[in-house]
Amino acid sequence: MKSFSEYNPIVIAVWFFSVTGVAMFCNYPLLMLISLCGAVLFFIVRNGLSHGKEHLFFWILFLVLALANPLVSHNGKTVLFVMNHNPITLEAMLYGVNSAAMIIGVLYWFRSFTQIMTSEKLLYITGALSPKLSLILSMALRFVPLFSRQSAKINNAQTAMGLYKDDNIIDDIKGKSRVFSILVTWALENGIITADSMEARGFGICRRTQLRRFRFCAHDIVLLLITLLLLGLTTAAVGTESLSFSFYPSITAEKPCFLGVIGIISYGLLILLPIIIETEVSLRWKYLRSEI
Repeated sequence: MKSFSEYNPIVIAVWFFSVTGVAMFCNYPLLMLISLCGAVLFFIVRNGLSHGKEHLFFWILFLVLALANPLVSHNGKTVLFVMNHNPITLEAMLYGVNSAAMIIGVLYWFRSFTQIMTSEKLLYITGALSPKLSLILSMALRFVPLFSRQSAKINNAQTAMGLYKDDNIIDDIKGKSRVFSILVTWALENGIITADSMEARGFGICRRTQLRRFRFCAHDIVLLLITLLLLGLTTAAVGTESLSFSFYPSITAEKPCFLGVIGIISYGLLILLPIIIETEVSLRWKYLRSEI
């Protein structure tokens, strides 16, 4: 019994980049719809009905992006109405909806990616290519929340000392500038301390070791092969233009051929892989608990 997040980081990264790569470099509406629905479903399967603010932000952004394109681009033959002497066309509106679905779907995928791929897993992936680059990446990911917490501590201390008030704009600007200056000074000092600590611990003397070793097992190999197979079928359908769709100057869509249908089904199965794995683990765990 192994959840999707427990698979080898290389397999997880290949799957995420396969899903998002197809979504970013293909404008076929059905694939965009599959990507968006799969991303939302995968996020809900992992997190339940929580993170309501994130869902609200993503869907407000979806509306903004969908409405922005027909206001900026006026290409297309089918004019719906004219606003401020600018035609609003059906083609531009549908293209905006399609682009918004692609962007929001990719944002959902990368939100799940950040939850699964910890700094240790990223260090494992990039360590084989460039250990120094992976170390810098890992430290950068660590310092982002660290700086946020330190900034909150400094801000609370400044407020408790009465150095500025939130209801005064001038004092608030001065206080924020003072907090930023203190934070920069703390960051520089912390960087020197970190460098001295790494040197004292013998960094760079011998080959880098890993706290945790991720090994390939049969589950990882099977998932990787299935991912590459489905990705290959989808890429073949997109690359041979078996999935052809054009928004401008008018909407033209050809009926998908056999390879196009295979590509759509393959992409759908590719997206469903982790959802199937997570659902199987959840059902098996509930079944085992019921047997106790």
